[in-house]
Amino acid sequence: MDSTFKMKVRQCSAPLFIACFGVLGCIQAVTLEVKEGNSTCIKAELSALLFITYTTSNSTRNVSTSLPNSTSVDAASSSCGADGRPPWLVAVFGSGHALGLSFSTNGSFYNVTNLTLQYNLSDAKLFPDSSGSGVVTVVSASVGIRALINTTYRCMSPTTIRAGGAAVTFSAMRLEAYMPGNDLSPAESVCAADQTTTAAPPTSASTTITSTTGAPAPTPPGTPETGTFSVKNSSGTVCLLAKMGLQLNVSYVSQSQNKTVQELFNVNPNLTVSSGSCGGTTATLALTQQATTLTFTFSVNSTTTKYHLSGINLFANWSDMSDPFSASNTSLDYLQSTLGHSYMCNTEQTLLVVPALSINTFRLQVQPFGVTANQFAAAEECQLDQDQMLIPIIVGAALAVLVLIVLIAYLIGRKRSHAGYQTI
Repeated sequence: MDSTFKMKVRQCSAPLFIACFGVLGCIQAVTLEVKEGNSTCIKAELSALLFITYTTSNSTRNVSTSLPNSTSVDAASSSCGADGRPPWLVAVFGSGHALGLSFSTNGSFYNVTNLTLQYNLSDAKLFPDSSGSGVVTVVSASVGIRALINTTYRCMSPTTIRAGGAAVTFSAMRLEAYMPGNDLSPAESVCAADQTTTAAPPTSASTTITSTTGAPAPTPPGTPETGTFSVKNSSGTVCLLAKMGLQLNVSYVSQSQNKTVQELFNVNPNLTVSSGSCGGTTATLALTQQATTLTFTFSVNSTTTKYHLSGINLFANWSDMSDPFSASNTSLDYLQSTLGHSYMCNTEQTLLVVPALSINTFRLQVQPFGVTANQFAAAEECQLDQDQMLIPIIVGAALAVLVLIVLIAYLIGRKRSHAGYQTI
């Protein structure tokens, strides 16, 4: 098969969707095409943000990167589906990294069968201090991208797909396989997430295709479920433990309402993946739930043998956000405790990060250093819990004093009444 392949990068312009992810900067949507002769069989316009967890000699780290402008289509691996092979779109970038999508069809619908991500741990720029080397391949068979034949799959909303210790978040996606012509079909199959946003206006030929993946919508307010999270070091030993319920209070510009709104979002531990790193003086816990990543950083004060929560970072790309939300504060001083102990606070407390972000914690216990046997050490309780314990003691003491006063008054009154009688 004599196939040619090409990749184009759309330049920043007014109509172009641009995703800005905090310090990562502007992520431009790239256009990828697989051609056989003069015919295009697969075409994709998309932005992709990659989250990868890897190990160093003494910790676990997280790295995020986007498809760069230099991304190209791999001619050897991509295919239009000839010779019995399934259609493949394989994009290569950086120092030996690749992102691939395979397709299948039943004649009426086509869908992405697998997502494959290959990353090269020998790339010291992307994976500094990695204890591993060579190429790692992870595959996800639960992609959730499906469209009618001869229609373009469209999903402007962010969609996160997990594969092994990595996650890929697509956004501004327009995609078609088994193409009848050389350009994307005007008829569209629109993902479910876009049905509740104004990310892009639907066309008259749009068709709704329900997808099981997508960015989370804010959970209605209420007490969040308590989850247990952990981080392991390179030897597989738990080095950080946390048990808590988390509720995010976020102010952002609503795409549908065109104004700043405030939303409460409960972190669901059943849908959350934990990762992080452990060091001698710093430790991190990263919690990822679809298009939301919350990172806690703990630090040790070597002169006082105390540790505390020193930094919080939140990245969120919810479906109604006009732009991805990013907030960070590395000068915090919360959750203080002594090395060799865990910190506990069952009472609800609010951690103010920045004016647009605060975090409510419930039934919290955390130990970022010195975990042994996968168990929390003796806890040092927060002042709020101590105050809660003092309240019944104070009330009980006040009641006892009141009873004593009443009893004394009764005895005095009784004595006076007896003194009023004379002996005849």
